[in-house]
Amino acid sequence: MIKNLVRGATALCLALSPLALPTAAGAAPAAAQVLNLADAVDLVPVADESRTGYTRDKFKHWNAGLDPADGCNTRAEVLQAEAVESPTVAAGCKLSGGLWVSYYDEQEVNDPAGLDIDHMVPLAEAWDSGASAWDAKRREAYANDQDAATSLVAVTARTNRQKADQDPSTWMPPHPDAQCRYIGEWTATKLRWNLAADQAEADALKVYAEACETTVVHYTPAA
Repeated sequence: MIKNLVRGATALCLALSPLALPTAAGAAPAAAQVLNLADAVDLVPVADESRTGYTRDKFKHWNAGLDPADGCNTRAEVLQAEAVESPTVAAGCKLSGGLWVSYYDEQEVNDPAGLDIDHMVPLAEAWDSGASAWDAKRREAYANDQDAATSLVAVTARTNRQKADQDPSTWMPPHPDAQCRYIGEWTATKLRWNLAADQAEADALKVYAEACETTVVHYTPAA
């Protein structure tokens, strides 16, 4: 049985606090959604996947980030945002020192070079499940999405590379206490970007949703 992640309150344990994206003038912002995990999983459409035409460079990353004037790209901005102890930022946005906790494996890391910024739903998986139909601008927005706290996560390079492009039917974080949070964040990302799941993935999500019955999913649909 998978352990539920307990970090005081469910909302905190999931760390799902997405910010609304800018919208066109006069348009109402997308409404934030709050669902229990089982209901959220039921909203993810099920469809066959295809990797035809995929190359990683079709998702431009890392770009200039939220503040192009600060000289830091998306990777550096995520590292600064997720640091438990802030790194020193030198000229050219060179980071040194700092402290991070990789929630996939509960490892402390004090060197930015030891961390990867993981796309919660990998770029190849996003392509397979809907992003192949997007234009280049939307794929770039996806690959650099800092408007939802769950889209990009700083984790040990080892776990990110073990995960590669796998979905939860074939890979889960090695630390048991991370798994409910991970499934919640995976589902939130799929819903935020209106991405589908293949049947094996959908079946796995349902199994985890039964085990993670107290998990709550927060997401805001991407503009």
